[in-house]
Formats: sequence, structure tokens, C-alpha cells
Amino acid sequence: MATLASDGIEGFTTRRVAQEAGTSTPAVYELFGDKAGLVREIFFEGFRQLRSQLDQLAPEPDPYRDLEQTVAAFRRFVRENRVLSDLMFGRAFADFGPGPDELKAGASTRKFLIDKIRRCVEAGLIEGDPRDIAHVLLAAAQGLSAQESAGWLGTSQASRDRRWTLAFRALMAGLASGR
Repeated sequence: MATLASDGIEGFTTRRVAQEAGTSTPAVYELFGDKAGLVREIFFEGFRQLRSQLDQLAPEPDPYRDLEQTVAAFRRFVRENRVLSDLMFGRAFADFGPGPDELKAGASTRKFLIDKIRRCVEAGLIEGDPRDIAHVLLAAAQGLSAQESAGWLGTSQASRDRRWTLAFRALMAGLASGR
């Protein structure tokens, strides 16, 4: 993953990974099968890392705050792992299509989010299907993350934080209305 982080998606080659690992290109192929196998393993690892960060969150008694904290943890993960996040959420490699195991890794993280949303629905804070809301909330968070990564969400930390808060509150308010 260090090669992906340092060289970006454009510089991510099996040869470069072998160089960084101090091994041969055939050894990398033997271990992962091909470049897609290597990408698959990084994809898995990204979701394992994200889930690990989410699992470290202290549960909040307030469902709204619990969901807000989960979105903040997602934001932090994406900010700290921009290239990895591109791979996980953006299908950055044209020759890589996640298989059932890879999709399962992402589903575990999605279930975590759905459970937080379900708490908000059950508490009467928002209305709607938790799965649908999770898709919308994740899409919004990914869009905000992309904007933030590109430097388009503001020039100061305060402005970026303010816009994240605005988006989260607006989405939650819209879901509360049931319209």
C-alpha cells in the first residue's frame, strides 16, 4: 500500500511493488496471481482498515451523535488514505472488478453504517429505509471527500468543517421531514 500511497494509481505497477518489497516481479505474481489479485488484496485491506477505525469508536448513547461520529470517522479515513479510498470507492483500476469476497468486505462496513442509521430511524429522528439512507449518506460523504481532497471545499479547516457539518445537518433535516 505504500507504493500506492507514494506513487498514486498511475505509478502502481507490479514491478514497482516488487522493487519496494525487495523481491522479484515473478514472486509478486506467484503470491497474488496477477496485478488484479494484488489490487484485490489492497481493496480488502482498505475495508479492513476502515472497519477497524469504525470499531474503535466509542458508542454514543445519542443515535444522532453516533451517526455523526461515524461519518466523521469515514471522513478522517478518506482524508488520511486518499489514494486507497480512490481504489475502494472509485474503481480507479479499469482492469479490476471486485468479486464476491471483495464486495463482502465492503458490505461489512456498509452494515455498520446501516445499523447506526437504523438507530436514528427507530428513535424517530429520521424517516426512511436505513439501507436507502445509507446509500445516500455514503454518496454524500464520498462527494464531500472528493471535494475536500481536491481542495474545493474551502481553504481553511474551519470552512471545510463547517461545510461538512452543513451537509450532514441538511441531509438529516431532510430525512426528518419525511418528504
